[in-house]
Amino acid sequence: MNHMPQDGVPRSPEQQPGTEYGSASRAAGTEGHKSLLPDSRTGERKIEHVRLCLNEDVTGSGITTGFEQYRFRHNALPELDFEEIRLGTEFLGRELRTPLLISSMTGGSEATGHINARLAEAAERRGWALGVGSVRAAVERAELAASFHVRDKAPTIPVIANVGAVQLSYGFGVEECRRAVEIAGADWLVLHLNGLQEVFQPEGDTGFASLLKRIEALCRNLEIPVGVKEVGWGIDGDTAALLYNAGAAFIDVAGAGGTSWSQVEKFRSTDPVRRAAAEAFADWGIPTAECITEVRAVSAHGALIGSGGLKHGVDAAKALALGADLAGFGRNLLGPAVSSEEALDQALAQVELELRTVMFGIGAPDLASLRGTPRLIRR
Repeated sequence: MNHMPQDGVPRSPEQQPGTEYGSASRAAGTEGHKSLLPDSRTGERKIEHVRLCLNEDVTGSGITTGFEQYRFRHNALPELDFEEIRLGTEFLGRELRTPLLISSMTGGSEATGHINARLAEAAERRGWALGVGSVRAAVERAELAASFHVRDKAPTIPVIANVGAVQLSYGFGVEECRRAVEIAGADWLVLHLNGLQEVFQPEGDTGFASLLKRIEALCRNLEIPVGVKEVGWGIDGDTAALLYNAGAAFIDVAGAGGTSWSQVEKFRSTDPVRRAAAEAFADWGIPTAECITEVRAVSAHGALIGSGGLKHGVDAAKALALGADLAGFGRNLLGPAVSSEEALDQALAQVELELRTVMFGIGAPDLASLRGTPRLIRR
């Protein structure tokens, strides 16, 4: 049976956001649209990252998000009308129509710029916040800036620029980060922590020593809120406390259970030693649910994004109930984004419908009622 999102657009099984796309071309063929990815292999790192995330098994193995350890206790008498359920929220002083984020994924080439544009347009239509991929390339090469400039496509929603935190050890400072924010037209900046990816990446930067003090200096001197995120291995409570104390305006835990970037880099590598070593880290990381509970425990009011392997709106509801302020989705939206505007809109609509349905099923009329609900129980 086709699923029907709240906007009334029917959806076929291959359009579900939780469905893995075996290939971008097959997804495009299903929808009757041309894929945004080039037909031939280009060798460009950003395009190859997208291609691998769509075509290869890059999910961590032997580890999960931890959300399966929780379930909502059904309320047969919710005492509210479904239409009364409200998803509106506030994050870092900005009003949002939903507590949902399209996580930082890509940019840096013409093809990935088209993906960013499509993501931005969809986020604007539906009221999601939006992150872009690492803007470092555009800071260093002005001709790539257009692939990250999404403000014209998303004039009202919060946009998050993104730079690798380790670049602060290689000459990036306030001016370079300010330029990254200008290129994306962003409201906030997030610094990503990706140490293991840098180890296995042929062109990786691994100078992570004394990085906390550099993060603190940036947080204290940049004019906009600066947050910190992982890329799929998670941020624990102790690390979060250090980051909040250093001035981080928000933390995105980006926990384990979804994409493993050691696995992505394994597929890119031509070095047999690195490929074999990367496989040993397929189960590395901290489950997303565990990260959220730990970070919320060390900071009752710190701004917190829960991302990492979320598959649907039920996962988003669990992330919010455990203490996240926003729930972020990444790779599960990439296939629809590459496929077509319609597929992406439907994927976002489905997540919203699932989240609203959870809230209806436990009798929570708004997000304040969902957060900390006693109806989320450990299995």
